[in-house]
Amino acid sequence: MSDRLPLHGLRVLDLSRLLPGPFCSLLLADFGADVVKVEDTGAGDYARWAPPRFEGVEASAAGAFFLALNRNKRSIRIDLKTEAGREVLLRLVRDADVLLESFRPGVMDRLGVGYERLRAENPRLVHCAITGFGQDGPWRDRPGHDLNYLGLAGLLDLTGEADGPPVQPAGQIADLGGGALMAAFAILAALRERDRSGEGQLVDVSMTDGALSWTAMLAARVFAGAAPPRRGALELGGGIVCYRPYAAADGWVTLGALEPKFWAAWCRGVGREDLVDHQFDPPGSDAHREVEAIFAARTRAEWAAFAAEHECCLEPVLTLDEALASEHVRARGMVVEVDQPGAPGPLRALGVPVRLSRTPGDPHRRPGPALGEHTAEVLAEAGYGEAEIAALMASGAVTGPPGADPTQPSFRA
Repeated sequence: MSDRLPLHGLRVLDLSRLLPGPFCSLLLADFGADVVKVEDTGAGDYARWAPPRFEGVEASAAGAFFLALNRNKRSIRIDLKTEAGREVLLRLVRDADVLLESFRPGVMDRLGVGYERLRAENPRLVHCAITGFGQDGPWRDRPGHDLNYLGLAGLLDLTGEADGPPVQPAGQIADLGGGALMAAFAILAALRERDRSGEGQLVDVSMTDGALSWTAMLAARVFAGAAPPRRGALELGGGIVCYRPYAAADGWVTLGALEPKFWAAWCRGVGREDLVDHQFDPPGSDAHREVEAIFAARTRAEWAAFAAEHECCLEPVLTLDEALASEHVRARGMVVEVDQPGAPGPLRALGVPVRLSRTPGDPHRRPGPALGEHTAEVLAEAGYGEAEIAALMASGAVTGPPGADPTQPSFRA
């Protein structure tokens, strides 16, 4: 039952697109929030139109990118460049708890629906803005993406081997860790404070700030007067033999034997107790070459059997399809099947990544919405009559689903 979910009764207007904002609102939606995607009257969320190109996947199936981020949400289309469209948004704001957006700083103000205008309509509103660099500062107006933010936060310079280039991560660390997760936390913190004060506030989330906060332990060294850490020299960044990925005979494994007891267990298990005192030797050392040769002599399966016998923090490096099919992922419910209208059957998706013992999140409440699918429904809930809704539709201030127009796919399935 959705009314038993922890965020039931929370209304979120989500004006964001692509990844950081939609992932944030997905977390809220899975735990019961009523998330209304406010999309424009053209293409809507770019994720419907410009998904990544998937090798071997039909273009019609590429909407999986949109659906992965937008289950449990409703969609309404509003033209905020029209006076009538802005009035619709302001009316919706009156009954909203949260407004989430990811426009560049100043865009909402130029549209006439900036924070002060929204606050005048609803002083209890929590307005969360996710941007690359925040609402102020010398970089606030720059465009950027995840890779740029990681570069400016110092994380990219620290990732990779000492004699190699910075290694671009496959996951969007700044978008998700620095943006979406920080925004979800900040929204809930602001709502908790509102319980006491009765007032909302502006939440300013910078993805660069969020990514920088992930360097907390490394920055502490610099603040203490040490030289800036260098790529390849970090203990937890590949700088010691006991904590690195290693090539096996048929793939890769990770050795995370950071505590002496785990390293000693590995050394004893391979019959090389002479390496015990070399736990923290650097890459390129004699000990490192010895360890590399030992790992290369066995397959991933053989190392898995070894790890089961010798507790030493040794695991295989799985490909993504192997990870999704693993018994642990299945047991934790991290792959689910969700119904999606128009699809030939249930679609697989990732599950809810955090668990609450009494009120767990629910990935099954609603399928991903078609573009503008709920426009009339949401307007009616806001108090608009049928004639008013028809007039707004006719004026173009709001629109419903694109219908049979082949130039406007909704990625409903």
